Amino acid sequence: MRSLSRFVLILLIVLAVPAQAGSIALVLSEGGGMYGEFANILDESLSGTTWNIVSTSQGDAPPQPSRPPDLVVTVGSEALRRTLSRGDSTPIIATLLPRQNYEKILAEHRRTSGRITAIYLDQPANRQAAFLRHLLPDQKRFGILFSSETRNSASQYRQAFAWSGLVLDSEDSDTDKTLLPALNTLLTRSGALLALPDASIYHRNNIKAILITAFRHQRPVIGYSTAFVTAGALAALHSTPSQIARQTADMIVNNGINLAPPTGPAQFAIAINTNVAQALGLNIPDEASLRRSILADREAR
Repeated sequence: MRSLSRFVLILLIVLAVPAQAGSIALVLSEGGGMYGEFANILDESLSGTTWNIVSTSQGDAPPQPSRPPDLVVTVGSEALRRTLSRGDSTPIIATLLPRQNYEKILAEHRRTSGRITAIYLDQPANRQAAFLRHLLPDQKRFGILFSSETRNSASQYRQAFAWSGLVLDSEDSDTDKTLLPALNTLLTRSGALLALPDASIYHRNNIKAILITAFRHQRPVIGYSTAFVTAGALAALHSTPSQIARQTADMIVNNGINLAPPTGPAQFAIAINTNVAQALGLNIPDEASLRRSILADREAR
């Protein structure tokens, strides 16, 4: 009996010990702003766990841990690009970047999946469809501009929209010269424009022209960031740096260096520009109501 009790005690102790623990090198694309917010929340979320951040670097400065880290977390596209250029084999979790940037950077460095994964900024297509359905319940036809970098996602958007009872129209634009003609054509067929995080279409030199063109057509633009909404989009479904940081911490604690497949954001936030809604004569639900409706849709699946 004593031997059995001792065995049970040892088993309980073994089970209580975390399976993995380790050190993290955090690489930021820049200091401050959303990158600093991410760094602070990740550190806070890992507090009390067996994982800790042993170095943080930004800009062009490489991390200087006392020994090689067990895991690298990159924050932003440039941080991932710099980390891969060093060529080491430490597992990497890439965060705060669109899927197209992640895949493009991997291709540039001839890296494949395995010891690298990501938490994308891109919202899942079914979540976007639910958001549009509840944001503009009287509108059934939406438009998306695709470029060569996002065209391979068209089928999943069409499927998600169809499941939600919506119709997706699309036009292709791979250069600045084709952008406004494609946009004007698309806006004559659709009631609103959903902007994807596609840097070849939506960059600082084009945003203003896109918003003005859409307003002339009296069509709202649904963006992907608070900055887009501030610039003149009607609304955006997005994930904050804090939300992505907490998801990153959960991934680390649950999986360690046994990297899970790349994924989209688990949590989301909603931004609405009430001035744009009034200018377009739209009566839209508030953020809390939209959130409840989207979550109810997810639970119903």
